[in-house]
Amino acid sequence: MTRDETSARKRDHIRLSLERDVGFREKSTWFEYVELVHQALPELDFQEVSTETTFLGRRFSMPLLIEGMTGGTPEAAEINGNLAEAAERVNIPIGVGSQRAAIADPGLEYTFRVARERGPRAFLIANISGVQLAKEGVEWAERAVEMIEADALAIHLNTLQEVVQPEGFAGFRGVRDAIERTVERLGVPVIVKEIGCGISREAAKMIEEAGASAIDVAGSGGTNWTLIEMLRAEGVDEEKRALAEVFLEWGIPTAASLIEVASTVSIEVIASGGIRTGLDIVKAMALGARMGGMAHPFLKPATQSPGAVESRLMRVKREIQAAMFLTGCRHTGEITRSKAVILGPLLDWVRQRVGDGGIR
Repeated sequence: MTRDETSARKRDHIRLSLERDVGFREKSTWFEYVELVHQALPELDFQEVSTETTFLGRRFSMPLLIEGMTGGTPEAAEINGNLAEAAERVNIPIGVGSQRAAIADPGLEYTFRVARERGPRAFLIANISGVQLAKEGVEWAERAVEMIEADALAIHLNTLQEVVQPEGFAGFRGVRDAIERTVERLGVPVIVKEIGCGISREAAKMIEEAGASAIDVAGSGGTNWTLIEMLRAEGVDEEKRALAEVFLEWGIPTAASLIEVASTVSIEVIASGGIRTGLDIVKAMALGARMGGMAHPFLKPATQSPGAVESRLMRVKREIQAAMFLTGCRHTGEITRSKAVILGPLLDWVRQRVGDGGIR
């Protein structure tokens, strides 16, 4: 794929995410089936509530991670720079989008490297696909980390996107072994993540056994990348467009995926996929997440300025603090399963897939 073709694809992703409703039409995250138990006598002052937490051995101001969104096009450089600058100011981790384009074409590296330039002390997470890792080898992971002097690496699994994307390549044989080799070679923690279809308990166990430090469930209910690829395929590849249409509602709802993973592994878990508020993050933590990941809510502010991103981040922090106060939690370590009640189809899913161990 040429640089122009790559940049055009990345621009399509940004444009569609900003201009169109690209969420799931029917499926939700299922966090509406999680109720936090209100405490009328919390026996603490609101100002006492601390949102600080630790993740991958580093302390952050709150349990929020800015998920990787973009790169590989000039428009993405400004977005990544604004996000990184704001993330450093607030002290939270941030990921960049897939770096495949810049590894194949070094002329695009600046669209990712700007994150380190604008956030010299930020906790940056590099990003490479499992498909490319299996095809090209661990060297691609090393180059992704070196490119932005990353503190961690995210390996993304995007099976459905590769199947329906006009330029997709669904060669997933050997990805598990590639993850293991990467963990052995890299000097930074490895996070394995989905991009919107969720991680099952079976996949989570394989990821943990491969040595990953964390799993990002990235379940369904938020940005629908199958819909984005379907829109891109219109008038270009009718076969891929029709295939994408059939699978528009595919995936494990984020809350269900989170419970599957958190009840299966002992490594740290990130809840992402339709997380939109600090209340969602506290619900996720009650179900076993260490961090909540958000992307789409920060995309438009990131096209404006670091200040716009920071303002949105501080809103989420206030929401986290309020939810903790209302459930009687002085610090994030007190956000436990006892703070939540599971209802409806989420309860049915957990009983069938996880058993009573996921309900307690």
